[in-house]
Amino acid sequence: CWCNEAMMLVAVLDRSAIGLSVLCLLHCLALPLVLVAGSSFTALWAADEWFHQLLVVLVLPTSIVALLLGCKKHKRWAVLAWGFCGVGVLTLAALFAHDLVGEAGEKILTVIGSMLVVVGHAFNFRLCRSEVCDHR
Repeated sequence: CWCNEAMMLVAVLDRSAIGLSVLCLLHCLALPLVLVAGSSFTALWAADEWFHQLLVVLVLPTSIVALLLGCKKHKRWAVLAWGFCGVGVLTLAALFAHDLVGEAGEKILTVIGSMLVVVGHAFNFRLCRSEVCDHR
């Protein structure tokens, strides 16, 4: 059934978006510790701002497709709001936060955005798995 295939895709995308959001969290929280550990780490490619932006570019389509397909099935639109708020905060943090609120503010916004994305996808994943496919 198309429904089963779509829900398998949603599950993969939800898991991917959660993984990418966690990677974003780790990047923001662990990178300063790694940089303090040794000056040779300052040349890390992950230290560049483009890495943060790349993660957001990967999270955006993954989250949008998974959340829209999931909400089409389970009709719980609050899940979409959680995920989209998180994606919005991540996008703002990646594009503007460093200049507007500094590095600490950018990290705080990134953590908040990542957590919102994870919550949205966790709800979406659970609801999609609990719903019975309608074969009409």
